[in-house]
Amino acid sequence: MYTAAIEKLPRHYLPIDFTVTDWASLEPFFIELKDRVIENKAALEKWLLDMSELEAAVNEDACWRQIKMTCDNENKALENAFNFFCMEIQPQIQPYSDALNKKLLASPFVNELDAATYHTYLRSTQKSIDLFREENIPLQAEVAVLQQQYGQIAGAMLITVNGQEYTLQQAGKFLESTDRTLREEVYKKIQERRLQDKEALNNLYDTLISLRHKEATNAGFENYRDYRFKELGRFDYDKNDCYQFHTAVKQYVLPLVNNIYQAKKEQLGVDVLRPWDLDAEPAGVQPLRPFTTGDELLNKSIDCFTKLRPFFGECLQRMKQMNHLDLESRKGKSPGGYNCPLAESGAPFIFMNAAGQMHDVTTMVHEGGHAIHSFLAHPLPLTGFKEYPMEIAEVASMAMELFSMDHWDSFFDNPNDLARAKAHQLERVITIFPWIAIIDKFQHWVYENPTHTANERTAIWVSIINEFKDDVIDYSGLENYRSNAWQRQLHLYEVPFYYIEYGIAQLGAIGMWMQYKNNPEQALDNYCKALSLGGTKTLPELYKAAGLEFDFSPAKIKVLMDFVQQQMQVLSL
Repeated sequence: MYTAAIEKLPRHYLPIDFTVTDWASLEPFFIELKDRVIENKAALEKWLLDMSELEAAVNEDACWRQIKMTCDNENKALENAFNFFCMEIQPQIQPYSDALNKKLLASPFVNELDAATYHTYLRSTQKSIDLFREENIPLQAEVAVLQQQYGQIAGAMLITVNGQEYTLQQAGKFLESTDRTLREEVYKKIQERRLQDKEALNNLYDTLISLRHKEATNAGFENYRDYRFKELGRFDYDKNDCYQFHTAVKQYVLPLVNNIYQAKKEQLGVDVLRPWDLDAEPAGVQPLRPFTTGDELLNKSIDCFTKLRPFFGECLQRMKQMNHLDLESRKGKSPGGYNCPLAESGAPFIFMNAAGQMHDVTTMVHEGGHAIHSFLAHPLPLTGFKEYPMEIAEVASMAMELFSMDHWDSFFDNPNDLARAKAHQLERVITIFPWIAIIDKFQHWVYENPTHTANERTAIWVSIINEFKDDVIDYSGLENYRSNAWQRQLHLYEVPFYYIEYGIAQLGAIGMWMQYKNNPEQALDNYCKALSLGGTKTLPELYKAAGLEFDFSPAKIKVLMDFVQQQMQVLSL
């Protein structure tokens, strides 16, 4: 039913050899679309296809500029190419996009389009019209360039351990060492290195907050949070649902986090559990080393996905053939990980910073889930149909983390190591929730109070992390590091307010995993069905197609947390 034999979309409107170089060569296509006479429904549908083809070509060009820059952020030519698009091309496109949106909705034939197919597309079109302001174009261009400075600053962070230089991602493997003194040394070196750029990152964030607030007020919003919620298409929940999520995490998740860390403390046999102990194993137990190179990580992931469902493995294999992956951490590479859909090529690009650790496997299968989503949505006829909500996109990735566990023997020959890996994964499913709530609550305050000082921001950050703090880990003497911890979260800089999605989707992923435990094939069918719909349905409808309810109420969170806890108990038997 589904195929990974994906090919670049054939062009019917643009010349086959056309590439985006400058605005002068691109503008005629926008002018033609704006001025074209549409005489009937068929002509409108042809116009939509032509506009979609242009959007796909432009989007993919922008994506490649960003991919190349993040893979080598010390290369000025790549940075300049990205900045050129942001400053010289994208600002020219935006007025035309607004005009084309208005042309679509003003067409007398728009009501003849199939309502079930076009509802969410037309809703998003209206949203874009509502938000568009000419005066925001230069602000948005400036923000797009500034956001990338975070990756350049963080990507240049290195520390020296035992006379050798490591990126912060690579240095993380030392936090798994059985040598507690080494763990503490490396932990503090990482934190001290982050502090060196504290002022630069504070200043960058101040600038971004100011520009984003101006963008929101220009569009008639009281604050950037309210503007951003509409921009992200959050039609199905609001800030009060987020507040309810924060409360539920404290009520139903923190007690489980305390249990996990208390067990860790007992396993390690330490009187006091410190932050550098969290990834360590008891004496005599070696850290999990599921792979050594990026190639090995990829090949084992292909094997794992193939065993889960052959189509999934074929998708990763196709990306390997196309060189659409950059997996290993290195100097001059931006931090983090992502899956970037490529609108024309179809097969997306996975970027990450692997260093041979267990959490790299989780990242790989997570981004692999996003990749499957890209493959499944690619056959949809319009580029706009493939712009799915992040709350379902993260179900695609987080559910894949849980589905794939049954086949992690691809990474671990030893049954004990496999059991440990699964236990780590389930612990992470739970322990990530407080951090999601912290980052989300922090952002609400930041943008509700856009004129705050750096000191005020630090104070509120400390207040929030203490609100969600567990009762086991001892942070004494580390207050300076803790007060700065928000700067390690790239989403705050690059994709503001994109974080609550991880919490909502984690709940959806657990719901998918419950289905999988009862009927694996049906769960995977539901998963593929929902993802193949792209963004053509509302968020509740997409969840329904996956066999889920769109519900992140406290009561639902409790049910799902109880299920994960039961599964952890099964693993420990």
